[in-house]
Amino acid sequence: MQAYDALPAPLRQWLGQAALPWSPVSARRLWQRAHAQGLSVEQTLASLSQAEARTLARDLHSTKTPPSPQA
Repeated sequence: MQAYDALPAPLRQWLGQAALPWSPVSARRLWQRAHAQGLSVEQTLASLSQAEARTLARDLHSTKTPPSPQA
């Protein structure tokens, strides 16, 4: 809980509405990488949302069952 509490407030707010259960370590890593690239808070949060969307799409794609062959 300490790691979560140490996150910047905008990141904690974003994690509160995230669809995936992000770890504080992973979220902080992406946050810091985006800030090192000079992104604003809004751009950083958008990049987190994009990363989450890519993960959800990949998970959805991998869980789809192929159509069964018809006899």
